[in-house]
Amino acid sequence: MVMNDNNKKTDSLFFEDKEITLIGTAHVSRESAEQVSYVINDEKPDTVCIELCEPRYQTIRQKNKWQDMDLVKVIKEKKAFLLLSNLLLSSFQKRIADQFGIKPGEEILKAIESAESVKAEIYLADREIHITLSRIWRVMGLWDKLKLLFQLMLSLGGVEDIKEEDVEKMKQEDVLESILSEVEKVHPILRNILIDERDKYLAHKIKNAPGKKIVAVVGAGHVPGIRKYWEHDIDIKPLEEIPPKTAMAGAFKWGLPLIILSLFVYGFYHGGKDVGTHMIGWWVLANGVLAVLGAIIAFGHPLTVLSSILAAPLTSLNPMIAAGWVSGLVEVFARKPKVRDMENLTEDITTVRGLWRNKVTRVLLVVVFTNIGSSLGTFVAIPLMLKVFNS
Repeated sequence: MVMNDNNKKTDSLFFEDKEITLIGTAHVSRESAEQVSYVINDEKPDTVCIELCEPRYQTIRQKNKWQDMDLVKVIKEKKAFLLLSNLLLSSFQKRIADQFGIKPGEEILKAIESAESVKAEIYLADREIHITLSRIWRVMGLWDKLKLLFQLMLSLGGVEDIKEEDVEKMKQEDVLESILSEVEKVHPILRNILIDERDKYLAHKIKNAPGKKIVAVVGAGHVPGIRKYWEHDIDIKPLEEIPPKTAMAGAFKWGLPLIILSLFVYGFYHGGKDVGTHMIGWWVLANGVLAVLGAIIAFGHPLTVLSSILAAPLTSLNPMIAAGWVSGLVEVFARKPKVRDMENLTEDITTVRGLWRNKVTRVLLVVVFTNIGSSLGTFVAIPLMLKVFNS
């Protein structure tokens, strides 16, 4: 059963013997923060559910958590793009909040503080961000990934044009959804992962939270979905899994290097030494130059740039390693991030200049842009190699 309380702008939901007050908020709204504090102190619930996962909760509670980041581990675990995406999303929210003189996610901070003041248990209800981003990543092709990166980069601008009255409109959508709206038009499945899956996840977690009297604080864009799935019996295990790569993706991953190597053999066998050598030359040039361009765009160290041109032609033939991982590791050791880079990270990511200046984000940019350059180099090289053979 669902009842609306228009005076408090909340929803009252019931599950078994539990009474849940659902508050829909804007993550950058001062009014939302005040409302959350008022409702929790007024209701004095047993439990306060918040739209956070464990990693994001720890980031809020441990302000110096960035200082413990192991960039080498991030690169080895292939999480550079996921981390960079998360930082850019945080930047978007922080700059809007700063514009209106509030803390980003202040309504969540108020929920935590108010829960502690009334001695309510804090319950994390959202799916981990890396699972959401990983699920997105798995369904996107190279071109869509490039558009995703472009949209995230665009989020670094345009915030100054947002007025405080526009924040009310932002209550109707998820921050991540608003940034990726253009990509979503081409890849509609993104909405399912970004919004629908999380609506189901939040609904399940909230109604199964401990306690009989519960206040749940979520982005207002999720409220209709939570109400929609409230009466459903939801199995969240599939929503917590990162789908394996498709058979076609695996075949492409291993098949493309085999095709390239076959072209080399075919070139030497049927065209002779000169043709085969020229084909290799074009392969090295296309991969190396575009990978170098990526490293230069990221303002990589000279050793990083050199490593990209040396690594790209070889890593493009090895499905187990990427040029950006090599260049990223070189960048880490050539310009080892200092404590101040970790301390300044949350401020530096709010500007394009800071994003490129901070040694932490520069490493991530090196990984991403070098990999993009190397991938493009592979597709540029193939027609050039065929042209040499046909000539």
